[in-house]
Amino acid sequence: MSLNGSDQDPWAKPGQSQPDNNTSKDDKKSDWTSNSGNKQRNQEQSPPDIEEIFNNLLKKLGGKGTGNGNTSKAPKPANLGKLLPLAVVIGAVVWGLSGLYTVKEAERGVVTRFGKLHSIVQPGLNWKPTFIDQVTAVNVEKVQELKTQGAMLTQDENMVKVEMTVQYRIQDPAKYLFSVTNADDSLNQATDSALRYVIGHMSMDNILTTGRAIVREETWKALNDIIKPYDMGLEVIDVNFQSARPPEEVKDAFDDAIKAQEDEQRYIREAEAYAREQEPIARGDAQRIVEAATAYKDQVVLNAQGEVERFRRLLPEFKAAPELLRERLYIQSMEQVMAKTPKIMMDGSTGNNLTVLPLEQILGNNAAAKAEPTPNKENNTLPRNLTTNPARAVLNNTTENNNAVRSDIRQGRFN
Repeated sequence: MSLNGSDQDPWAKPGQSQPDNNTSKDDKKSDWTSNSGNKQRNQEQSPPDIEEIFNNLLKKLGGKGTGNGNTSKAPKPANLGKLLPLAVVIGAVVWGLSGLYTVKEAERGVVTRFGKLHSIVQPGLNWKPTFIDQVTAVNVEKVQELKTQGAMLTQDENMVKVEMTVQYRIQDPAKYLFSVTNADDSLNQATDSALRYVIGHMSMDNILTTGRAIVREETWKALNDIIKPYDMGLEVIDVNFQSARPPEEVKDAFDDAIKAQEDEQRYIREAEAYAREQEPIARGDAQRIVEAATAYKDQVVLNAQGEVERFRRLLPEFKAAPELLRERLYIQSMEQVMAKTPKIMMDGSTGNNLTVLPLEQILGNNAAAKAEPTPNKENNTLPRNLTTNPARAVLNNTTENNNAVRSDIRQGRFN
């Protein structure tokens, strides 16, 4: 078929006749080359194809893409369904392992779920859902310490610089974290308030001298009363009153007063120690005196009872021979009296003359004679019974006389 009465090449330009067989192939090649160049220019100017990018991504993941990238229909990702469950499993394992945590022995873990208190976990290995629960570790065994100090006004309108230390421990972790905004700062403010209250109700002399223990006890009590309504989960273990100093202008005078107070306490302790030392000695002496008096009383009573019993036994003899018993008692009494005197009076057999013997010298000579290696027995002029027992000599001399001589002796004695 021909157009306009002549055959025309469909690949020829309009208005041109059918080319020769020799030139048709070259023209076709040049036309294809020009068309492909135009197509590449259009691709460079147009935005990237999303399908082509997705196919390239599937190739990297292991899928099969188009050979030249010019196909109009992309292949289906055949391995994507197999990789998705594996990725889910790996993600779940990583998420589960990220929730493991450890709470130390001295700590307690406060668990919050989406910001709200959920539970309190004990020490050990625990697990929490990541991105859902948050765990805050709180040490409940550590003894913490805070200090407060400042210049405070006393009851007598004096300024005193005071320092105090408070030792506390966390008792309830949940209340410690959520009852107040900052439990440590709240405790510090409460301590300062309690200390100022106590100092304001005491005089300066009392604070600096003998009232230190009172300040400590009263501050501890006031601090517990202040923090009790807040329920902060804290336990106050101890309150230490560190120091109290007067202003620098009157520091020397107060130092002298404190030294005098210390000297007073020292003297009191020394006196108490001396009293504790002397008290047992005095009690021992008192007990000894009481026991000696008791023994003397018993002795006197027993002696009196013995004398009474002796006189009872002598009563029948006195009734039988009164004169003889009277003489016998007289002699016994003289024996007891004369045994205690250093001199002896001897009554002569006739007359009323009394002879006084120097018994001290006699006894001294006898002692010297005994001390000599060869004593002279001829120098002993007194009888043996007189030197050994002077009272017995009187008794022997008396018993040797007759009744007439006895009457003379009795007469000379009463004269």
